[in-house]
Amino acid sequence: MREATFTELRNHAKDYFDAVEAGDTVRVSRNGKLIAEIVPVRSGIPSWKRPASPLTVKGLSLGREVLSDREESA
Repeated sequence: MREATFTELRNHAKDYFDAVEAGDTVRVSRNGKLIAEIVPVRSGIPSWKRPASPLTVKGLSLGREVLSDREESA
């Protein structure tokens, strides 16, 4: 993780963004106070957009049990 002041970032932006592109994180401060963190963008598809396999649970089917209970109650 690299750290830079706002002025250093402004004056050497290419160097810092090259580091971010290489996978490094840059923390930026102004007047001694941390104001930002520049992190690399994750490549690929976000997890919520990836296809997922259906969840399977061994045992009884909840839907069948509900229907069975309804039939017994009627």
